[in-house]
Amino acid sequence: MIIDSHVHLNDEDLFPRVEEIITKAKEEGVKAFICVGYDRESSEMALDIAAMYDEVYAVIGIHPGAAKRYKEEDLIWLEQNLKHEKVVAIGEIGLDYYWEKTYESKQKELFIKQINLANTYRLPIVVHMRDATNDTYEIIKQYKDKELSGVMHCYSGSWEYVKNFTDLNLYISLAGPVTFKNAKTPKEIAQKIKLSNLLVETDAPYLAPMPHRGKTNESKYLKYIIKEIAEIKQISVEEVERSTYNNTVKLFNLSIK
Repeated sequence: MIIDSHVHLNDEDLFPRVEEIITKAKEEGVKAFICVGYDRESSEMALDIAAMYDEVYAVIGIHPGAAKRYKEEDLIWLEQNLKHEKVVAIGEIGLDYYWEKTYESKQKELFIKQINLANTYRLPIVVHMRDATNDTYEIIKQYKDKELSGVMHCYSGSWEYVKNFTDLNLYISLAGPVTFKNAKTPKEIAQKIKLSNLLVETDAPYLAPMPHRGKTNESKYLKYIIKEIAEIKQISVEEVERSTYNNTVKLFNLSIK
C-alpha cells in the first residue's frame, strides 16, 4: 500500500478526470491521496474533492506565489475551515525566491501567519521551498511549535540541510526528480536519508517521473518514484512502501479504512 502525500487533484489538468485518476492509481496500489491547495480557490476545491472521495484528504493554505494577491479575508476563510473533518494540514506554504523574489517580505509575513495558525489548531505544515533554504529554515525554527510536525514537500535543498529540517520534526518528501538521470542531489538524499524521515509524492500534474518525464503527472506514477528510491538504497520496494505509508499516516493522522 502506498499514499500520494502531495497531489493537486484540484488542478485544471487533473480535476476533469479526477474519477479516472483515482481509479487508475488505486489499481497501482495507491491507497490514499493528499490533495493540496495553494490559494483559496484551490483549497476550496481540495475540500470538495475530499468530501466526494473517502480516500482523499485535504491540505489547505496559501502558496508563496500568491503572496502578492492574497487578502486578509482569505486567511479568515482558511482559519474557519481548519476544523473540517477532512483537513489534515496547512499548506502548501513557504517561500519561493525563484519566481517571486520581489515579494520576499510579503512571503515571509504570509508564511509566519500560517505557521501561527498551524500552531493554534495543532496541525502539521506542508512546506514549499525554492531558492530560499536558509530563510525557510530560520522561520520554521523560530515560529513552528517544536512538538508539531510537517513535511518539506518535493525537497529541493541540499543534503547538508536535511538534518536541520528533520531536527525540527519535519519529514523530507521526494518526488519525480529523484528518477531523473542527472538529478544528483535528490539521488544523494534518497541514498543517505533514514526511511523514518522520508515521504513520497507525485506533485501531480507536475514533475512526472521517468519514463513519463514531460507528460502530465498522475498518482499512478508514484510506483516509479518508490522503485527508484528502493534501487538507490538497495532495499526492497516493499520496505520503501511500508515505511513511507506509515510515515504519511503518522504525519497527517489519517484514519484509512
